[in-house]
Amino acid sequence: MNNPMMIVGLVISIVLIVGLSIFTGMQKKAKGGKIGFGVAAGLIMGTLVGGTSTVGTAQLAFNYGMTAWWFTLGGGLGCLILALIYVKPLRAQGSPTLVGMVRDEYGKSVGLAATILNSVGTFINILSQLIAASAVVLVVFPTMGAAMTFVIAAVFMILYVVFGGTKGAGVVGILKTCLLYLTMVICGVIVLSKCGGVGGFTDMVNGLVIQKTDGTVIDRNLWSLFGRGFWTDFGSCMSLILGVLTTQTYAQAILTAKSDKDGRIAALISTILIPIIGIFGILVGLYMRGVVDPATAAESSAKLAKVALTSFIMDYSGIPPILGGIMLGALFIASVGTGAGLSLGIATVINRDLINKGKAATDSSRYDLVNKLLIVVILVAATVFTCLLPSDTIQDFAFLSMALRGCTVFAPLCFLIWAKGKIKSRWAMLSVICGCCVALVYGVLKVLGFITFPLAAVFPGIVIGLIFMFIGLADRKDSARLA
Repeated sequence: MNNPMMIVGLVISIVLIVGLSIFTGMQKKAKGGKIGFGVAAGLIMGTLVGGTSTVGTAQLAFNYGMTAWWFTLGGGLGCLILALIYVKPLRAQGSPTLVGMVRDEYGKSVGLAATILNSVGTFINILSQLIAASAVVLVVFPTMGAAMTFVIAAVFMILYVVFGGTKGAGVVGILKTCLLYLTMVICGVIVLSKCGGVGGFTDMVNGLVIQKTDGTVIDRNLWSLFGRGFWTDFGSCMSLILGVLTTQTYAQAILTAKSDKDGRIAALISTILIPIIGIFGILVGLYMRGVVDPATAAESSAKLAKVALTSFIMDYSGIPPILGGIMLGALFIASVGTGAGLSLGIATVINRDLINKGKAATDSSRYDLVNKLLIVVILVAATVFTCLLPSDTIQDFAFLSMALRGCTVFAPLCFLIWAKGKIKSRWAMLSVICGCCVALVYGVLKVLGFITFPLAAVFPGIVIGLIFMFIGLADRKDSARLA
């Protein structure tokens, strides 16, 4: 980056958000630690609307068009179901964590398995946020090594949440989300202005030529929501819905809300606002595909797609440099905030459900210290794994992460809410382990290209999990009849 004013804007944005996170986290918390619907919505959107929703959406849109909408659209649908169906029954369970609910219903062994496997799914999404953050750092400092960009992102994640905690992440989530939406709206308006409005943009997309490195033209409908195949993209939608319903960070916002009404309003606000931001990312991704020579795009598609949004802000938007720097800072902190929130969720689950075995902490200062140390360990491990990843397609790992969380917890969670006391622990254990492991093995092989069958990992995983739970329900009925 040669323009010093852009660096000034970048620093202003990052310092403002990280500084506010530290400040709010140091403030005296309200009695009981309860939060209003505004902070709860900020926590949900501040975690769900991150690098995958912005940088990742533009990346996928660059190659596939409208199918990139599924992350934010599916996230919004998940929040809608959370608001309409799950808020009241989840809060009625009396446990601060989802896997704690599973443990209370099915026993300690099932709770332990759910804790480990659910955390693995959440951990994978942290990797995708580190990749998204690196896209911002690389476009600003193109000579910096990839490993160093991941380290920088991880350090900011630690600052963001270790000193802020849940309250810091929620309050700052509001500011970060506002900056992020402003950034994406500005980008979308500029795209439409450059294209001559919606009609001009439509004509540009219709005229796009996508070709392979050998010059062969690919016939691809960029307007289709199922551009990668129905079962792949419908699976992406289902992964997001189930992931939202079974991720501790989103549940934490609902469970710590002042009332059922506050929790429901927070989820409904998220339902409305989350899908909108994906549209602007798609506009930028498709525009960048249009301004790049087809031959060049074919040769460097992966690299160009990853930095589509950040390159647009720097080189194609024409906005004042200081504003561009602020926008880049918002995108960077978007990825950082999401990764930080997810690491907070994992740390909370491990601390409460593994270390404290579901019991209330007797020493709050020690509990907070352990939580912060866990966050550091989690992010260090995530940085190491990110450096070793064979792929940098942000949304692939995000969808897999959501699928794993859903396949681990969704089936036993539904049965403990609506069929409480009717499933023996052994069937719940089989559901948790087999559902997640099937999705994990299938999903990893699919991401790495060993499986080309057009079926998302969430389907075999969730089917296996539900089958074992229904077998458990039938087993109880048979036992009762024989007795």
